[in-house]
Amino acid sequence: MATTRDPEATKARIFDSAVAEFARHGIAGARIDRIAAEAKANKQLIYAYFGNKAELFSQVLGRCMVDLAAAVPVDPDDIEGWIDRLIDYHAAHPELLRLLYWEGIEYGTAELPDEAERQQHYALKVAAVQDGQDRGVITDAIPAPDLLFLLVAIANWTTVVPQMSRILAGAEDTDRVRLRASVKEAARRLIAK
Repeated sequence: MATTRDPEATKARIFDSAVAEFARHGIAGARIDRIAAEAKANKQLIYAYFGNKAELFSQVLGRCMVDLAAAVPVDPDDIEGWIDRLIDYHAAHPELLRLLYWEGIEYGTAELPDEAERQQHYALKVAAVQDGQDRGVITDAIPAPDLLFLLVAIANWTTVVPQMSRILAGAEDTDRVRLRASVKEAARRLIAK
């Protein structure tokens, strides 16, 4: 009996395997052979569906960022709630921050292959912050792009460097609760009028 091919299922397996591979090894260290083996897919299908390794990485990171934007939209009317949702999202999906960290290591300050799309992605988030500033909900003392950068940085850093969080703030549940409260207090102070 012949098996039926399901290209969408194959693409999904390749994508999931690529997320794990890139998060674990970065762009340079990732191997298409491992992605194919994990996805139980032909290596040539990866190239056919996604292009070369750099293109695959860009698509993986791009989709992960779209998923985050849909799941946790910036909410200038509830920065504390947004910070909570952002922390929870990254705790459940640490691979996104790992992908961003690897991208930073690989590209540094060089232009990214998908930089124009990325700028559009972030422009929507900056616009939400700017809207909050225009309505007087949050301070306009810090330019909207800078304020968003700072808020994201303080919310995400514990996931990016969990070892520092453990060493500096502690490893117990009560330590994590206290650190989250401190992050939210820092965010409150950053946005205070």
